[in-house]
Amino acid sequence: MIAGRTAGDMPGLDIAEQRSWQHYLDSALRLYATLNRSLVDEHHLTLNDVRLLDMLDKSSTGSARMGDLAERLMSLPSRVTRQIRRLEVQNLVTRCASPDDGRGVIATITDDGRMAVRGAMVTYGQCVRAHFLGRLSRPQIAAMGENCRRISVALQSGAPPAKLGRV
Repeated sequence: MIAGRTAGDMPGLDIAEQRSWQHYLDSALRLYATLNRSLVDEHHLTLNDVRLLDMLDKSSTGSARMGDLAERLMSLPSRVTRQIRRLEVQNLVTRCASPDDGRGVIATITDDGRMAVRGAMVTYGQCVRAHFLGRLSRPQIAAMGENCRRISVALQSGAPPAKLGRV
């Protein structure tokens, strides 16, 4: 028992909490895989490629420091470097040394990259609607968005975690 609740198999979680977490995790991973597969099949770009290209496309200069991209993608700098190299071979981005800091590297989206990401964003939006939004009511969408925002803000700010056993 956990504070009057039936304990689940995962230490510290009751059965309802464990089920909720497992359903969330399963749906998030399946949704990511489904979106990724659709983008690769139709555009030869991964979901992470589309996110990176979209960040560059929306930036005022079409460029960003590699370290900033890694941070925004929540990825390792070495992984972003490999990703940029692959996109560079496809002529979707270019790289150059930072004019402000010779040690830094700037990635810039090309015209081909802008065309590719704009087409991929149509597929991305259609898949989000079909596989995520289309399965929820408007109030459920609003609640999901607000709950995820609250969790994200707390994680970004380094707020202390909620107390164990909180109801």
